[in-house]
Amino acid sequence: MFERCIGLAWCAGCRIYSGDMVHVPRKRVLADALVSLPADERDRLLRKEGALVDYLDRR
Repeated sequence: MFERCIGLAWCAGCRIYSGDMVHVPRKRVLADALVSLPADERDRLLRKEGALVDYLDRR
């Protein structure tokens, strides 16, 4: 029925995020915020947490 996922909450003001285990229905499709990026840019962001957070913060 459900999948366990890590849910992140981000505060752009203080630049702090927190995470928790969340349950998502198996039929729900999760949006990929990086899907529109070229493969090399996506790989670069996934290797550097700070760059990933900065990218997501600008969206």
